[in-house]
Amino acid sequence: MNYRHIYHAGNFADVVKHAVLARVIEYLKKKDAAFRVVDTHAGRGGYDLSSEQAQKTGEWRDGIGRLMEAKLPATAAALLASYLDAVRAANPDGGVTRYPGSPAIARHLLRRQDRLSAIELHPEDAAALAERFAGDVQTRVNHLDGWLALGAHVPPKEKRGLVLIDPPFEEAGEFDRMIDGLAKAYRRWPGGIYLFWYPIKDRRAVNAFRSGLKESGIPKITDIAFEIRPPSSEPRLDGCGIAAVNLPYGVDHELNAILSALKPVLGEASRARFAINALTGENSSA
Repeated sequence: MNYRHIYHAGNFADVVKHAVLARVIEYLKKKDAAFRVVDTHAGRGGYDLSSEQAQKTGEWRDGIGRLMEAKLPATAAALLASYLDAVRAANPDGGVTRYPGSPAIARHLLRRQDRLSAIELHPEDAAALAERFAGDVQTRVNHLDGWLALGAHVPPKEKRGLVLIDPPFEEAGEFDRMIDGLAKAYRRWPGGIYLFWYPIKDRRAVNAFRSGLKESGIPKITDIAFEIRPPSSEPRLDGCGIAAVNLPYGVDHELNAILSALKPVLGEASRARFAINALTGENSSA
């Protein structure tokens, strides 16, 4: 387990991922009934951007650093407000010196009746996560393999909610594990919302992943892709995507407004692009 998210915390990929996460949570809050967020690869929950590791790469400066200083169109600013409020809550003294991970953002957005299950395998990160949420009755931290927990933690007793799957992609086969994990989880909880984050680096692997999703027989899969630059001659992180299952009605239009606003903010030399495409329809079948 060599991957350490502190080197990448707050970069453009985090911004896109957490903007989508926040919009789905806000949708779930439209109904009074309780829901649960299951984060299968939760990490530490928060990151010190002044640390040696974060300063070494400085990726956050071209991500959340730019966004916090950007003047956004009114519609996008309103849609991003809850996400940016969570970032500001992690920085009570102003500026951006800390970045909240996905469990911290989700927890910030929950109501009193909602719950969070945060799952992390790395021992050090799991311990930090447990310390962060110690005494929080709305949050359960589990030191487990997220892929194994994906089947064990769905469906939640609330019967409403979302599952965020954000693996580190440090081992071969993560795309295949996502397809297999989705198939298993979907059989147990077909009504859940699933958000599978993935890097856009190896284009052949990404295309194969999308093809696998199309062939899965699972309906209502939407692919959300954001690239900060065209394909590079050498493998590097040119963008990221989220394969969303059961994306709530209307959220795609909200994300269109958000990603349109993020293009000039996060793009490299105005070369960013995004796409939101339906991979499978309402009644997909294998």
